[in-house]
Amino acid sequence: MADNYILLEDVGLRFRLYATPHRSIKETVVNFLTRRRYGAPTREVEALRDVRLRIGHGQRLGIVGDNGAGKSSLLKVVSRIYPPTSGRVHTQGFLVPLLEVGIGFNHELSGRENIYLTGAIMGFGKKQMAGRVDPILDFAELREFADTPVKYYSSGMAQRLAFSIATEIDPEILLLDEVFSVGDIHWIEKAQRRMKALIERASILVLVSHQMDLIQRYCNRCIWMNAGRIIRDGTPDEVVAAYRGSAGAAVGINHDAERAAPASASQHAAAPTS
Repeated sequence: MADNYILLEDVGLRFRLYATPHRSIKETVVNFLTRRRYGAPTREVEALRDVRLRIGHGQRLGIVGDNGAGKSSLLKVVSRIYPPTSGRVHTQGFLVPLLEVGIGFNHELSGRENIYLTGAIMGFGKKQMAGRVDPILDFAELREFADTPVKYYSSGMAQRLAFSIATEIDPEILLLDEVFSVGDIHWIEKAQRRMKALIERASILVLVSHQMDLIQRYCNRCIWMNAGRIIRDGTPDEVVAAYRGSAGAAVGINHDAERAAPASASQHAAAPTS
């Protein structure tokens, strides 16, 4: 366990955004037969830019930043959901990502079947998962819905199931993305107690959250991301204070602009006409 790590070397991730809208099958066939070409990509979006990061055993890393800063993209690259466009990603240790609600679930299958499916994806056999099914259902408070297809679950039910599976398996490296964004107070408090116990056993934690109190409570290191880059790396208290300060400065600039706007308008109104 002491050798577990995450290493990103000059990692970049780009997406192409196309101007061409989705077409029907008929139109696609006609375009192919007539050799009509689709338009070129309008632009490329750099989700990650030259990211260099090493996370070692015992580190609980929090990631903060505005929406679109690259936080979730970073987790998806580490968990191999997205291959990096450039650079390299190395991981050592049994890794479990708990990212989007129900990611990896087959929504036509029941909750019970999805427990086995998720276990198989993580490398566990049916016998290994059999003894975990009841504890997972009990913690998720879904025993009476165990044989109901997941497509009928609410987002909160799906998240409870996903979180319960991930935290029952006891990973060495745990990736969490806004895991407490859905649920009532009872569930959130229950999940936080379970995560605290899991953190004490896990080798590495990476937590993305807009809830700064969670970052400061569970993490011993924090990075701030902006426009796909890491712009600050330090203790949670230091980085969170800097991030909050930047948000306050932005609000102040906006307020200054709002105050200046009426004055500017009055000046235009008072300007003499020729």
